[in-house]
Formats: sequence, C-alpha cells, structure tokens
Amino acid sequence: MIRLARTNRSVIAEWWWTVDKWTLLGLFCLMMLGAVLALAASPAVATRINLPPFHFVYRQLIFFIPAIAVMIGVSLLNLRMVRRLAAIVFAGAFVLMMLTLVIGPTVNGAQRWLYIGPFGLQPSEFVKPAFIVLAAWFFAEAQRTPGVPGTALAIGLYAAVVGVLALQPDFGQLMLVTMVFGAMFFMAGLSWGWIGGLGSAAAVGAFGAYSTMPHVASRVDRFLNPESGDTYQIDRALDAVNAGGLFGRGPGEGIVKRILPDAHTDFIFAVAAEEYGVIVGLIIIGLFAFIVIRALRQAMDEQDLFVQFATCGLVAQFGLQALINMAVNVNLMPAKGMTLPFISYGGSSLLALAFSMGMLLALTRRRVGGNANAASGWRNA
Repeated sequence: MIRLARTNRSVIAEWWWTVDKWTLLGLFCLMMLGAVLALAASPAVATRINLPPFHFVYRQLIFFIPAIAVMIGVSLLNLRMVRRLAAIVFAGAFVLMMLTLVIGPTVNGAQRWLYIGPFGLQPSEFVKPAFIVLAAWFFAEAQRTPGVPGTALAIGLYAAVVGVLALQPDFGQLMLVTMVFGAMFFMAGLSWGWIGGLGSAAAVGAFGAYSTMPHVASRVDRFLNPESGDTYQIDRALDAVNAGGLFGRGPGEGIVKRILPDAHTDFIFAVAAEEYGVIVGLIIIGLFAFIVIRALRQAMDEQDLFVQFATCGLVAQFGLQALINMAVNVNLMPAKGMTLPFISYGGSSLLALAFSMGMLLALTRRRVGGNANAASGWRNA
C-alpha cells in the first residue's frame, strides 16, 4: 500500500500534496449532483420518447469513470505538458469540428456533431479549453519575449475557431468563446483602440446574426416579446421553479419534468429547483461561485503570466457557461442550448469539462522555486 506521506516522492503523492483539494472537492460535489439529478430528470424524458426509463442515466454513468480518470490524469501534468496536450487536443478537435461541416448530420438546422456508433461527439466542446490554454500561452509570450507575435497568433486562432462555429452555426458557443477571449485579451493589456474595434465587431456580428439567421432572431424576439412565438420550454421551466418553492416537492415528485422536452440537458436546473427547492438551487450556484472565486484568487497569487491567463480563461469559460444555462432556466436570457457543467446530460460535455478542469487543477497546483518542469517560454513549449 502506497503511503501518501510528505516524504513520498511518487507522482501520486506529489500530486496529492500540491493539488488544490478544495477545488477538487467542489468539482466532485458537482459531479455527484449531476448523477443525482440525472436520476431525477432523465427517466421522464426517456419514457416520453419510448426508451427504457434509465436509458440516459446509464449512458451518463458510463462516462463518469472516464471523466474522473481524464480530470485526475490531466491534473498530474506539469505546465509544459499542459501546453503540449492543449496543442494536440486543439489540432485534433479542430479538424473534427471542420469535418462536422462535411459529414455531420444536420440537427435543428446546425451541423455540430459526429456520430461514432450510438455515441455522439461535439468537437467544439474540446476545442474551447484547448484554445483558451493556447491563447493564454500566446498572450504571455507576447509580453515576456519581445518580437514574438503572440497577440497576432492568439487573434488568428480565435478567428479560426469562431469562423467554424459561425458556419455550423453555433452562436451560443461562439458567444461564450468571444466573451472568454475578450476577458483574456483585456487581462493581457489590450489598448482602448482594440477594445473599441472588438466591441464594434461584436456588435456588427450580433446584428448580422439577428438579421440573417431566422432561429437567432426567433429566440431574441421570443425573449423580448413572449407573445411573438413559442415559449413552451421557458414557460414550463418557470412553472417548475415556481412549483418547487423553498424546499421542493421532494425527490422524484417533480411533475413539470414529465412535459419539459430538455429536462435532462438544458433545463436540468429547473428540475432541481422543482424537486429540491430554491435552497438546492442556491447550493448549486454557490458551488460554481466557490470554484470560480477560488481559482481567480489563486491566479492573483501567481507570478507566471501563462498560468494567470490560462487559469482565468478556463474558469471564466466554466463560470460563464454555468451562468448562461441557469439564466436561461429562469428566463433572464434568450435560450442558448448550453449545458450546465457536470450536471446536464451529455458525454462530450462531461469529458470536455473534465479535460478543462484537469488543466485548471494542473495550473493551480503549488509550485516551489520555479520548477524547471513548469518553465514557460518558446524553448520550453
């Protein structure tokens, strides 16, 4: 039996004494909540579409063990290995994301998925965290090494990602990537000229999407004026939240989930509110806030620019995705089709988030005295 004493120099022991255990605990709590809420929300959806009651539950649980293995395995890496892994994952996932435009099936007017047997893969879920780490590296090198065109490389990478997302189209993910990239660019010290230029480009892009994409215009119009179209899912989600009250109807006692089409994915937060009440909803919000705030505090204490930028970018993606999903559930934003991290049903989302949070745990591990394995710079890529 391996003893994890401080004098133990094994990889596992070193990981145990340097990883942020509070963040790790918060992530495991979210995953356990995801398993519980999968049991609450999925059977009603499966029964409604003539599948075995626990069809989605079993499929979700199948991905839990690989997701935990991915998260722990990636968190064992040093900074150099994190950058290399991000580059490899980005290259592979970006190629697959482009392939969706060629061989991906069209679902609700979009091509975002590739199917391998009974399992679907959404490559953009893996592109997002890998892109964030690479952009952070480029921004850091632009400041650290004179003459390195890091900012231009980061912008080029961003343009490539949002270009494919726009072609799919997936404006929810495009918006999320843009917000995270903007936050990282701001941290990297962009000028007011860049702020004005990027803000104008975002406004033009949003107006163009509204003007040329009927489904985008429909979602915005229904949000601003519910009488302009079908608001069935939002209405039922609000019914679920209102019915739950402070303490909820009780486990398994939810009624609205039986008629809520995406109860196990986009609207699982509403199911949690109906069965377990506002109290559990606030606990879920608190868990996300705890992980985000703790990671940002750790980033503030870092001296390495790459670690600062990458940590903030990864946790911004994590927090904004959760915020958007929960805001949609209570009708504070137009519907986006975005999952609640570690809680909504979806194998691609679960594995990609495990990869993302594994990199976050690796980046925030305690490092003493500028470990050579943690060195930054082009020569140490």
